[in-house]
Amino acid sequence: MNQTTTKKPFRIRFWLVTIIILAIYLWSFLGLKFEGLTENAGRDFATILRGLFNPDWGYVYMPEGEDLIRGLLDTLAISIIGTFISAFLCVPFAFWAANNMNRFRWVSGSGKFMLSFIRTFPEIIMAVIFIKAVGPGAYAGVLALGLHSIGMLGKLYSEALENLDLGPTEALTACGANRLQVLWFAVIPQVLPHFFSFALYRFEINIRSASILGLIGAGGIGAPLNLALEARAWSRVGIILLGIIVMVTIIDVISSAIRKRLV
Repeated sequence: MNQTTTKKPFRIRFWLVTIIILAIYLWSFLGLKFEGLTENAGRDFATILRGLFNPDWGYVYMPEGEDLIRGLLDTLAISIIGTFISAFLCVPFAFWAANNMNRFRWVSGSGKFMLSFIRTFPEIIMAVIFIKAVGPGAYAGVLALGLHSIGMLGKLYSEALENLDLGPTEALTACGANRLQVLWFAVIPQVLPHFFSFALYRFEINIRSASILGLIGAGGIGAPLNLALEARAWSRVGIILLGIIVMVTIIDVISSAIRKRLV
């Protein structure tokens, strides 16, 4: 009797949540205005597929100008520098936001708020702002990735600091070590492998983000991709997408292997 009584509120709550979710989905779909396919939709789709599966191999390397290899190297350089900048600049924010690194809760709370505030702005919005400030190109992309990544890396770094073993820090403090010695000999050796692992993980994400930022003029392979899309040069779009897929896959494999050794 007691089990039946306890199951009843659970079932009511389950069906209530299910009905609310279904109602939200229904409302979302009803808000979409689908006016049907255009007359040439089938032909255009076939043209796109034909171009994507017949990539322009001549664009891989062109000695006289821009090509796929140069665009991918630009994208790689933007993501490397952006990750490098954020990996260093976020360290003070991480110590600011870590609960066990501050005596007062409001200090770490303000640090967490600052990191959340930085994460609020997507890379594309930051790239648009920096393009207005420094002009289009790779420099704007580096600044956008570097500043945006501070929010996420700072959050991950602060969580690593909060999960560290306090035994070595307490032992050094009991021996009379000052805060700098405790930080250098007890805190940093524990969290440094996690910091490197998180930085590599963020680098994987920044590779993808750097490819997108070029679509709005922030450097990288996105700029020629945007030009190819506007010109409907689907063969060139195909080779650029293939290059991005190969580069991202190689970076993911290498990064995963390094992270397994670190942590």
